[in-house]
Amino acid sequence: MEYRPFGQTGLEVSAIGLGCWEIGGGYGAIEQAEFERAVGRALDLGINCFDTAEAYGFGASERALAQALGSRRGEALVVTKVGVGYPDKPNYRDSSRERIMASIESSLQSLGTDYVDLYLIHWPDVNVPFEETMRALEDIVQQGKTRFVGVSNFRREQMQECMPLRRIDVSQNGLHLFDRRMEREVFPYCRQENIGVMAYGSLAYGLLTGTLVETSEFDEDDWRSRRGNMGNINLARTLFGPEYFRRNIEATRQLTEIARRHGKNLPQLALRWTSSHPAVSVALVGCRNVAEVEDNVGAVDWTLSEEDRSEIDAVFERLGIDPAPDTWVED
Repeated sequence: MEYRPFGQTGLEVSAIGLGCWEIGGGYGAIEQAEFERAVGRALDLGINCFDTAEAYGFGASERALAQALGSRRGEALVVTKVGVGYPDKPNYRDSSRERIMASIESSLQSLGTDYVDLYLIHWPDVNVPFEETMRALEDIVQQGKTRFVGVSNFRREQMQECMPLRRIDVSQNGLHLFDRRMEREVFPYCRQENIGVMAYGSLAYGLLTGTLVETSEFDEDDWRSRRGNMGNINLARTLFGPEYFRRNIEATRQLTEIARRHGKNLPQLALRWTSSHPAVSVALVGCRNVAEVEDNVGAVDWTLSEEDRSEIDAVFERLGIDPAPDTWVED
């Protein structure tokens, strides 16, 4: 396993991290027993970063992760998030001091621990002053309930507003072959300020697993079954919407051929691309079983050349896919 500095935290984080959204529900079927075996195998293989959130089943994912880690909690860097999923709040977001203080207690209880390694604001809440949010985060650091804090899905200007109030230790942002928006402004800022970066969605929510075809269908309780009908989340439509899906599947076929020349498969190529970005500390990927964890580890300890990267970019150019359009920016 490769390890990198996690910004200025002093922590060393594995290049591949395990995302735990799936076990919280709303992302197809996954068995707890399989998940527990996958977490154990991930630890065995040197993966030390596990990412969850209050909103992933409102405690379901956190409880599942706690059960899976069990006595091995000390081997893991546990990350959880607060701030989204509240139906009574504008845009379902709430990053108020009251919410943060209540949610950290709930998350610690669900996770069966007295601290988390990293606590993030899941999405920016423009209805609460950043000063209130960042001071609340600093308070829970001082109380020993989290070691470090950060933000997720914040724009550069929002991060710049937060930094004088309380340093952002880590930023979590989407990055995969079909979505490179963060390369414009956010990642250069993170590198400038030595902010650790967690890249999520490395396999484009399943699109880059190599298992989907033009006729693929998703379970009714899987958000991808809506084929991009997710309000202002334009990226979902551009990945899974009926007008784009067939073209995207063709791109994955061509990318698979590039991977094969390295003796790798498509998800390993996609994970290597994300994890080797100079701004990225850890590339997050979901898993459902041990086999997927073992496969994901095949993304480390090899190199994509500049020629490889140019060939990858050429696939998108030929198919007319723009991986960083302004129209994907969500409110």
